[in-house]
Amino acid sequence: MSSKPKTTATKESAKPALVPKLRFPEFRGAEGWKSKRLGDLFSDRQEAGLTGLPLLSLMDKEGIVPQEDSNRKNNSNSDKSKYLRVVPGDIAYNTMRMWEGRSAFVGLEGLVSPAYTVCEPKPGVHSLLFSYYFKTPQLIEQFRRYSQGLVKDTLNLKYAAFSQISTFIPTLPEQQKIAECLSSVDELIGAQARKVDALKTHKKGLMQQLFPQEGQTQPRLRFPEFQNDGEWEEVALGDIAEIKLGKMLDKQKHTSGHLLPYLNNLAVRWNEVNTSDLPKMYFIDRELDRFGLRAGDVVVCEGGEPGRAAVWDGRLPDLKFQKAIHRVRFNVPFEPKILVLHLENLAGTTAFEMLFTGGGIKHLTGETFSRLKIPLIPHAEQQRIADCLSSLDDLITAETKKLEALKLHKKGLMQQLFPSSEEFEA
Repeated sequence: MSSKPKTTATKESAKPALVPKLRFPEFRGAEGWKSKRLGDLFSDRQEAGLTGLPLLSLMDKEGIVPQEDSNRKNNSNSDKSKYLRVVPGDIAYNTMRMWEGRSAFVGLEGLVSPAYTVCEPKPGVHSLLFSYYFKTPQLIEQFRRYSQGLVKDTLNLKYAAFSQISTFIPTLPEQQKIAECLSSVDELIGAQARKVDALKTHKKGLMQQLFPQEGQTQPRLRFPEFQNDGEWEEVALGDIAEIKLGKMLDKQKHTSGHLLPYLNNLAVRWNEVNTSDLPKMYFIDRELDRFGLRAGDVVVCEGGEPGRAAVWDGRLPDLKFQKAIHRVRFNVPFEPKILVLHLENLAGTTAFEMLFTGGGIKHLTGETFSRLKIPLIPHAEQQRIADCLSSLDDLITAETKKLEALKLHKKGLMQQLFPSSEEFEA
C-alpha cells in the first residue's frame, strides 16, 4: 500500500494524517497517523539529587547500560547531585549528539549524566516505538535542524527545541504492534550476533592451541597424524619471502599509462579483501609487475590497522597495491594462510604491538616485518591447520552474512513502517 496523506486534519494539527507504506492487516482500514509535536508526547524528566542510584551510560549499540559494563573510563564527577534519574520506559538522548541519533530506550532505573536529556512518555505514547522512530533518517534530520550551535561540535538539542519538532503518530495499539515487530527482529539480530561472536571466540581459542605460545616450540594441540613429528623451528619471514611495499600515491595526478584499481588498507580486512569501489590510479609499464598481485600473495596493512592481513585470491588480474600495503610472496613452499593466521593469533599481544613504529599513528615497516619470527611447519601440517581454520572462517563469513541480512531486513521494515522524509516535509 502506498503512503498517502488522509485529509483528516484535527484541532491539534493542521497537517493531514498519513498512512505508511506498510501496515499490519488489522490497521489497514484504521485512521492515519496524526501530526503531533514531541512536546505533546514527552515531558522533560528533571529529577536530580538521587545519588544512591546506579550510574548508567548510553552506548551506541547496547543502549543504556550500567556504567561498569560500558568498558568506558569513569569520567564522572564524584558529586552526582546534578545527575538525572531515568526509569524504565524513558528515552534518554545525548543533548550534544542528538543530531547523530544518539538516543536509547531505558530499561533500568539509574542516573545519567546531566549531558543527557531524559524524555518521559505521556499517556498514549509507547516509548519503545519512539526509540526506533528516533533512529530514522527523517527524524534525525529534524533533530539536526532544530539543534543550536555554529558547528557540529557545538550543536545541542535541548528539550525546549526538541519539544517543537513535529512528527506523526499512530494509535497506541498500532504503536505497540510496530514496537513488538521491531523488537522481535532485534532479538533475532542479537542472537545471530552472539552466534558470530561465539564462533570468533572459538576460532581465537583454537588458534592459541594450534600455534606455539611465546617461548614455546610446539603447539599444545596437534592433529593426530603429526603428534610425533617433533618440535617446530622458527624462521625470520624475510628469509623465506619477498616483502614489497606498494606504490606511493601519485600526487601529480598523471593521466598516462594504465588506469588500474589498487588496494589500500581500507580494503584489507582480516582474512578478506573487499574489492568493491576500489580507487584507481595510473601505472606505467615497468610498474605493472612490480606492484602486481598474484593468487597466493599475502597482503598486509602497513598503516591504519597495521598487521591486518589476508590472502589474495587473484580474482582481479589487473589489481595493484599502494604504499599502505605490504605484499608478501613466499619463495619456498609455504601455505600463505599460515602467515595470516599467525598474525591474527598474535593480534592484541605485546609481541604484536612491538612490530610497529610510531606514536599515535602506528606503522609496520618492511625492515621490522622481515624480522618477524614465524613457525616453519612441515608443509602437510601447514595445509591441515589452514584447512581446519579456513573452514571455520567460511562458517563465520556465512553467519556474518546472515547477520547483515537481518540488519538489512530491519532497515527495510523501518523504511516502510514509518513515514518517509518526503512526507515529513509535505
